[in-house]
Amino acid sequence: MSALPKIPLLIDQALLDAVSLAASASPRRRRNCNFHAGDAAPAHRLLNAIEPGSYLPPHRHLDPNKDETMVVVRGRLGVVFFDDQGQVWQTAVLAAAGTVCGVNIPYGLYHTVLALDPGTVMLEAKAGPYLPLLENERATWAPGEGEPAAAAYAQSLRERFAEA
Repeated sequence: MSALPKIPLLIDQALLDAVSLAASASPRRRRNCNFHAGDAAPAHRLLNAIEPGSYLPPHRHLDPNKDETMVVVRGRLGVVFFDDQGQVWQTAVLAAAGTVCGVNIPYGLYHTVLALDPGTVMLEAKAGPYLPLLENERATWAPGEGEPAAAAYAQSLRERFAEA
């Protein structure tokens, strides 16, 4: 008896709608749809739906294998890059139908992302395995998720994209 053939997962509008709906219902306003088998997988590939109002604290990955690639497949995403003291030194708008649709973020670089449109979804790829951020990968100069100052800090970052 032969094994059943593997079936490809098509990334269609229905899948994007489903992950966006899950993100909008989530208290954190974001949701992943992982394509890799689990946290221990050597390569992580996922859809990451993020809604306006989600706050992803600035962070960096110090492992030389942890560059991140993000490509927006729907909506618009603001990306903010910081120096080691927390000063913004570059921003970019990634848009599915825009001039810039993605970014490769080298390890060691402080960054964050924020949704500029409802229904924003990006395809993300990075090396596994998944490991929680270490203390020296978290930005000590930015509030953590859920801290009282987080909403005002996130708003100050969103204001950088007011004209975008």
